[in-house]
Amino acid sequence: MFDFFKTKKQYQDLSGQAFKQLLTENTNTVLLDVRTAGEYHQGAIKGALNVDIMGADFQKKVAGFDPLKTYLIYCRSGNRSAQACNYMAGLGFRNVYNLSGGIGSFPR
Repeated sequence: MFDFFKTKKQYQDLSGQAFKQLLTENTNTVLLDVRTAGEYHQGAIKGALNVDIMGADFQKKVAGFDPLKTYLIYCRSGNRSAQACNYMAGLGFRNVYNLSGGIGSFPR
């Protein structure tokens, strides 16, 4: 009835298992950790690039990324990474995926 209130999400939330599977199967993937540097240094998924979504240079860094690649994005709980996915999708990135539940849901 009120479809105009709904905004279509332009990224996909993935479970930890699906996120890991896409990471291992897709060679054109960039793994982004959007937590702070302190959080990143406490433990990150191997191969992740740390780009703090709260950092002053986040938008500048993202603007330099290749929009044709696949981006797997995570944070502590899944909220900041969802914001990053939404922002990147708004810039025209079509293959952005959020780790639902954050780094704790990633199978080790």
